[in-house]
Amino acid sequence: MAPSKLKIAFQGVRGAYSHQACIEVYPDAEALPFNTFEGAIAAVNEGSADLAMLPVENSTYGRVADIHHLLPESGLHIIGEHFVRVHINLMGIPGAKLENMTSAMSHTVLLGQCRGFLRDQKLRPVTGADTAGSAEIIAANGDPLQGALASELAAEIYGLDVLARHIEDLDNNTTRFLVMSPEKALAPQSDKELITTFVFRVRNLPAALYKAMGGFATNGVNMVKLESYMVDGSFTATQFYADVVGHPDDPALSRALEELEFFTSKIEILGVYEADISRG
Repeated sequence: MAPSKLKIAFQGVRGAYSHQACIEVYPDAEALPFNTFEGAIAAVNEGSADLAMLPVENSTYGRVADIHHLLPESGLHIIGEHFVRVHINLMGIPGAKLENMTSAMSHTVLLGQCRGFLRDQKLRPVTGADTAGSAEIIAANGDPLQGALASELAAEIYGLDVLARHIEDLDNNTTRFLVMSPEKALAPQSDKELITTFVFRVRNLPAALYKAMGGFATNGVNMVKLESYMVDGSFTATQFYADVVGHPDDPALSRALEELEFFTSKIEILGVYEADISRG
């Protein structure tokens, strides 16, 4: 019997940048769309999908809303990361002409990333639920005066013509995705650069965070991300999300994590995985 095809869940509709991330990392897998992050996570926990591809931050707009709350509570583990260069493309129904177009639909975030192009082309921005969903709507409407802003993958899926490519204002717009698995699979120590991701809560002590971070500085551990967010709807309950370079069994990181324990009420390692080559 042939082995079953790997299934990977993502939030959005077919043609979304999350779908593109799935294809780039697992080209032979079946990508399954879900309306919400919670739906994609539940699919993995329930066994209808093997993995989930979740966006966590964008180089222009920062972290993805709510995702840091979901990761620790998901029951899933990070086994990899992937960076997608977000290219924005204007597309329309077959036969549509750029010079005749009057409006462009997309997610509000994407509309904000190509203001210069929209202004120069005198295109009215129209807010859609998401990027690929906007392409789907434009294809269904069949109006040559309406365009969509999305990935080239979306144009291919919904039968649209790409009228202008790579129209984003910034030439380094990138989204970072995490590959989530139901199985805890920490990458082994190696010569490759590894990322350890963890969350923690500091004790209610004066200068607790400052002291907690001291162990990473004195041990020469490179902390590449540290973000805080409230938990349980309380202004005093703060959880921190951190990415550091190294493996928990590396002597320097091991000492830093041990020192961190003195000043925290909770530490949870979410994953240890190879750094994406795009980090360089």
